[in-house]
Amino acid sequence: MPDPALLATAATLNGAAPLTEWGVIRAVGDEAAKFLQGQLTQDVVLLKPGHAHLAAFCNPKGRMLASFIALKRAEDEILLICSQDVLAAALKRLSMFVMRAKAKLSDASAQFTLHGLIGEAAVQGESIVQGVNLCPLAPADGAPRALRVAEADAPPPAASSLDPALWRWADIRSGVAMVTQPVVETFVPQMLNYESAGGVNFKKGCYPGQEVVARSQFRGAIKRRAFVAQVDGAAQAGQEVFSPADPEQPCGTIALAAPSPGGGTAVIVSLQTAALERVDELAVGAAEGPPLTGWQVPYPLLADI
Repeated sequence: MPDPALLATAATLNGAAPLTEWGVIRAVGDEAAKFLQGQLTQDVVLLKPGHAHLAAFCNPKGRMLASFIALKRAEDEILLICSQDVLAAALKRLSMFVMRAKAKLSDASAQFTLHGLIGEAAVQGESIVQGVNLCPLAPADGAPRALRVAEADAPPPAASSLDPALWRWADIRSGVAMVTQPVVETFVPQMLNYESAGGVNFKKGCYPGQEVVARSQFRGAIKRRAFVAQVDGAAQAGQEVFSPADPEQPCGTIALAAPSPGGGTAVIVSLQTAALERVDELAVGAAEGPPLTGWQVPYPLLADI
């Protein structure tokens, strides 16, 4: 493992890390894209084969049940890559609505291997390898990143091996929080900046929760935004954030957390924008809990806040 003292930013990382905590839902059939078009926040129909985009799967109240990297491998085949701990529930719920659509959904996690690539490894053009797709992801501290999706019998990545713990840290630094089980139904997509990260297409047709998501966007109802921060201690997804201004009511929720190489925990926090006035006083778990420091805005949201 690299010396933590050298890991000031994720931009120093380079290599490939296995993503064993991620899984794959496979949708196949002549109407697979049409079916998912009516379920996700992304315009799946317009995706070209070989291309991928962030997408959210919401309940009727606009709260996220799961988030996906939606990869269109062919016109009749789409892979939904997500956190393994939400896969079974998401697959079950999606399958409830297939009905007579010419589409079949399945857990295809065993049929693919997933790697996170960062640095030079993310731009080496491995997509030309048969059975392999590279899906660009949000950069971390300026370092390019990609998701490598390969058929199970495809050759392993040519890049050097990267500690999965460092990849999870870089994931935090990217500012994009994928939904995991502790935060299911906690956030509307904009609370995690999904529209800024390209995960919501407001020009497409209806999907569960679409009215709530659209109203939040166009009626100025977005009162929470996601920020990258550091906890001086341990923290985990689902924990609440408090301000001394109102120690009884949480003003934010940790969406994603990972140990930092230099100590403490890197987090993505969905925070009430009103709490930004006392951002230097916020803490995890209670008003007197471990402090939050090193706040960063991962996307150009200043016009919104």
